[in-house]
Order: sequence, then structure tokens, then C-alpha cells
Amino acid sequence: MKNKFQKTLQVLALMAVLAGFGSGLAHAQAQKPWHDIGREAKPAEIKAWDIDVRPDFKGLPKGSGSVSLGEQVWEAQCASCHGVFGESNEVFTPIVGGTTKEDIQRGRVKNLEEGSTYPQRTTMMKVATVSTLWDYINRAMPWNAPKSLKVEEVYGVLAYILHLADVVPGDFVLSDQNIAEVQKRMPNRNGMVFYEPLWRVDGKGDVQNVACMKDCPVEVSIRSSLPEFARDAHGNIREQNRIIGPVRGADTTKPPPSEPLTQRITVEAVVVAQASPAANDPKALLNTNSCTACHGINHKIVGPGFNDIAAKNKDRANAVAYLIDKIKNGGSGVYGAIPMPAQPQVSDADAKAIADWIVAGAK
Repeated sequence: MKNKFQKTLQVLALMAVLAGFGSGLAHAQAQKPWHDIGREAKPAEIKAWDIDVRPDFKGLPKGSGSVSLGEQVWEAQCASCHGVFGESNEVFTPIVGGTTKEDIQRGRVKNLEEGSTYPQRTTMMKVATVSTLWDYINRAMPWNAPKSLKVEEVYGVLAYILHLADVVPGDFVLSDQNIAEVQKRMPNRNGMVFYEPLWRVDGKGDVQNVACMKDCPVEVSIRSSLPEFARDAHGNIREQNRIIGPVRGADTTKPPPSEPLTQRITVEAVVVAQASPAANDPKALLNTNSCTACHGINHKIVGPGFNDIAAKNKDRANAVAYLIDKIKNGGSGVYGAIPMPAQPQVSDADAKAIADWIVAGAK
């Protein structure tokens, strides 16, 4: 009896082993060839990419900033493009305006409704979440030196904008602790419309297209283009790219291409974007320091063209020193009402190289 019981256990154990082997084989067969490729991202790696501030304020750093601090930063670094009171000027459209106390109460901006005769849409009219403003100011402003503001300065600048729009009082201190309450007073907080079909995973797209992957017909149809006299009206677009991201601007000093652009422009863009400015190469320094965002070589954009600056200062005895001071410290009134913001991020050596190039004729 004992031997029979032992043999039964042995048979059961063998069956279990065979069953386990079979399931393991089936699992191995079901696995894709790439299942062992890669690894899970580490928390530090995720954090490096997860840099935005969400509408629920996740990602918002701790800190605070007063309206008065924001006013100081605004006048030093923002007013030249956005106006002293957010009303803007010749550079950008207004940030503040078009909202009322009634809009703040109901959370919908009346001037956005059909039939409104308000002449222009401002930032405060359109934006629904205060986190959007904080995030954009933090990552993209000021134009000539993005990401250079301290956390408390970002809070302060945003507090100043909100004060100009009558959302917060003049003695307000905006912080991570009270920003959710401020959200409840955003003039257009209820202005975003939830469109349910966009969120359905089983929904159908509103457009359909079949991509051609082989033996595709080469058909080029140019539906619109700038007239020849306007193509270079604001200077060479290629020279006005910011240093962040790939270079996409066309060389508008040349005629438009008559044939499709292929890989050539992509490779060229990558090379231009990755190239670092050579020592004392003034044109490269102009791009690196975002000078061409406001100045063309031969044309006025926001400020005068570099050729105009060269002509105006050709007989000045101390022209190089004068221009270095203007580059580093800014100024206003020489070429009109729009001020030249200070550029403290430009090194002394780079400022001198640019000034020397301008004095030599900006060629």
C-alpha cells in the first residue's frame, strides 16, 4: 500500500512538472521578440520631462510673489514688448483688456460671444486656467532670455497681470497656497467647451486620408503664396529664429523654390540648429542671442535694421563703446518710442564682437 501511494505521488509530481514546462513554453512562444528591449524610465528621467504645470496645479513649485514685485520685473523685462499696463504696443497684442467684473463673477467673457464688437481678443479674455499663464511665463519669458526668471518673479509677474485685469487687489501676494482660489475668479474659467466625441476611444476621426507609401504620384499644388514685394518685407525669416528648437525659417532673400522640398531642407535645418557660433562670428552671435528676433540686417522688424544702426553711428567717435552700452543696458528714444530692452545675458566679448561688426558696416 505504501509503495502504491509513493508511486502515485511521483506520477502527480511528474505531471505538475510537465504542465509547468508546457505553460512556460506557451508563454515563451506568446512573447514578442522585443519584450526584453528597453527598461522602465527612472523617476529622475520622468521628472526631467514632466515640466509642465497642470490645471489642478500639479507641478507648480512652492513659492510666492507680490503684485509690487511683479510690477518691478514687468517694467524691467516685459513692458518693452507688452506695454506698461499690458495694453501692448507695436510688438504684441494686448494681454489685459476686454474683461469686466461681471465676467469674473460668471466665468464667461461676454466680449467673446457672437455679436460682440470688441476690436481685439486679449490674453485675459481667452485663457481659462491661471496655471496656463504661470507655466508659459515660467518657460518662455522673457523673450530674449526664456527660463531666466526666478520662481518668486514668475509668481509676481502673474500677480501683476491678474491685478491689471482686476482679478486680485494691488496688495495681493500670489502663492502656491492661494492660486486655486484665484482660479475661481478667472474671467473665462467656464469658457472652455467639453467636446465629448474627441474623448471617445471608439470614435471616428473628422478627417480621413490614406497615406501613400510606395510609387506615390508627385503632385505639387501651391494654393497660396506671398507676392514678391512682400516676401522679404520684414527681413530674412531664416535670421529671425530663436535658438530653441529646429530652424524652420525660409531664406526670404532668395526666390521661393519652384520644386518640392525634400530631405535637403530637413538635414540643412538640423545642421544649422546644432551648429554653435564660431568665436567672434557676429552673425552667429546675433542668432544665438535672439537679436534677429527684433532686428533684420537690412530691414526694420521691431527695431531698426543693423545697416541703419551702422549708418547712424558711422561718424561717432566712440561708436563701439556706445553700441556695447546699448546692447548691454538697452535704451529708448533713438529710433522711436519702442524701447530696446537690456540684454545682460550677452557677454562683454560677444557684445564687442557685435558692436565691431556694426561699426564696420554690418555686412
